[in-house]
Amino acid sequence: MTGARSTSGGPASGDGQPEQTEHGMTRRQLVRHAGWFGGAVVLTVAGGEVISHVAHDHDSAAAASAARTAADPNALRFVQVSDSHIGFTGPANTDVTGSFTEAITQINSLGFRPDFVMHTGDLTHLSTPEQFDQVKQMLTAARTDRVFTVPGEHDSVSDNGRAYRQAFGRNTSGDGWYSFDTHGVHFLALVNTLSLEKLGHLGVDQIAFVRRDLAAVKSDTPVVVFSHIPLFAMYPKWGWSTDDAMQVIALLRRFSSVTCLNGHVHQLFTKTEGNITFHSATTTAYPLPKPGQGPAPTPQVLPAGRLKDALGIRTVDYRVGGQALAVKDVRLA
Repeated sequence: MTGARSTSGGPASGDGQPEQTEHGMTRRQLVRHAGWFGGAVVLTVAGGEVISHVAHDHDSAAAASAARTAADPNALRFVQVSDSHIGFTGPANTDVTGSFTEAITQINSLGFRPDFVMHTGDLTHLSTPEQFDQVKQMLTAARTDRVFTVPGEHDSVSDNGRAYRQAFGRNTSGDGWYSFDTHGVHFLALVNTLSLEKLGHLGVDQIAFVRRDLAAVKSDTPVVVFSHIPLFAMYPKWGWSTDDAMQVIALLRRFSSVTCLNGHVHQLFTKTEGNITFHSATTTAYPLPKPGQGPAPTPQVLPAGRLKDALGIRTVDYRVGGQALAVKDVRLA
């Protein structure tokens, strides 16, 4: 990893159906959010609310917001990529290296240089040193000053994350968690993939780290949290949740603006709880089914020519001193 200062030892670098579902969302919300799968969605996070719409080329509001951010030399702009699964072989994507390369090319074609790129886990598929080295070399092609990562469960196959930490964990704490500040925003990068039985898990040591870290942060500071597995109960039957996340959520309640960005589920999904908004990202490798469609989240084979519709990257803009984080998901297609 490369980069700037870290504050806590982090790296420098109406359908008639019942409304309530088992995982805390209404069926109407579930249908609406699942409909975003593979699409470009713009979300403005302000005052704990999310205003969302599918992005169109002629969307004047989105264009105006982007123009204002681009014109602000102090604006923060970063990119999230996720679930590259380098080393995967299968019909869902016969060339994950090629699609990850296309994602990096897309980063380099955004029309601005991101302040940093964050990869939210499952960098590799089998966590071999060779796969980690390949991802690390590929990420050097991204035109950015800093690259950050958090591990996915595929990055700790059989070794409790040791190979991941050797490749990407320099100057992190514990099992690879850390924090940093830039452009007036406080960032937390968490690890919830190492104590898996069914759900994600943070653990007492990491929660204590978060408590100490946030104690020094003013409540009007925007906070962004990165993790691989969702911190909200998206679909616990598939392990799409973190069993002890509410302890961290409680610590985040005092902040006026909190945005949590995760990977793992390979599709776009959003949820708002008070002042906290959660956004799941899509993948650069292969799609997974929507929550509850099928017995398990297995790689999905799409019709010929449709794979890139389900793959993409995410850009996030923040104007220093403003009230909003603008999140845009863009397909590789």
